Amino acid sequence: MDLATQPVTEKHRDAYYWRLFATAFSFALFGLGGLCLRLLVFPLLGCLPGDAKAHRERARQTVSRLFWFFVRFMARTGVLTYDIQGAERLGRPGQMIIANHPSLIDVVFLIGLVRHANCVVKKSLWENPFTRGPLRSTEYISNDGSMDMLDAAADALQNGQTLIIFPEGTRTRPGQAPAFHRGAAAIALRGAKIVTPVIIKVSPTTLTKAEPWYRIPNRRVHFSFRVGADIDPQTFAAQGPAPQASRKLNDFLHHFFIKELAEDERSAP
Repeated sequence: MDLATQPVTEKHRDAYYWRLFATAFSFALFGLGGLCLRLLVFPLLGCLPGDAKAHRERARQTVSRLFWFFVRFMARTGVLTYDIQGAERLGRPGQMIIANHPSLIDVVFLIGLVRHANCVVKKSLWENPFTRGPLRSTEYISNDGSMDMLDAAADALQNGQTLIIFPEGTRTRPGQAPAFHRGAAAIALRGAKIVTPVIIKVSPTTLTKAEPWYRIPNRRVHFSFRVGADIDPQTFAAQGPAPQASRKLNDFLHHFFIKELAEDERSAP
């Protein structure tokens, strides 16, 4: 049934107006939290002893724990529910975590799950006053499309960091298949020990591209995260020159996600 045609009584049964209020409060909390991190928490953490790496790891762990608190807060207030399969296989040295991107808060879930992960984030977040401070302290990588970005991501993997990346570069439009850019495959071939896909499904869709936060669905949102089997990038590196290998790996990942998401849709009740 089309959600837009559901009767008002069903809205009330799923606490529509409470979820709208809780969603607004969640976004306000997230923004204020980012500002607090920038003005108070990270300056205090910077006073603690340790080298640059220790400060970076401390900052990443702080962001991760706060992101997971935020996820739990939204779950406890009834904004969403979630299930996660295979989380214990995330966070290995040199692991590149590749995920589709159906919603605004996918990255919040993944960073919350992987305590010390690095992440490629969109450039506009570096210009946002609420997120700029945390990004600088954690040394996440700006997705500006430059060769420097590719080098930084590959170097992070070679140095044993876990890297989270969304190959689409932006959120998937509802009803459309994900479209992957080749940059993620190029990074994997240059630096990753292993590539691990994470299939994300959101039902009903929410916080998609160009959708305002207040346009919430008529029923509670459920996030599903499923960690797929590891992929060895060297299998593709042996198949030809770097551009050809990158194209083959990107095509493989693209078709893999389309297939997995289609199977999830068919198996949904």
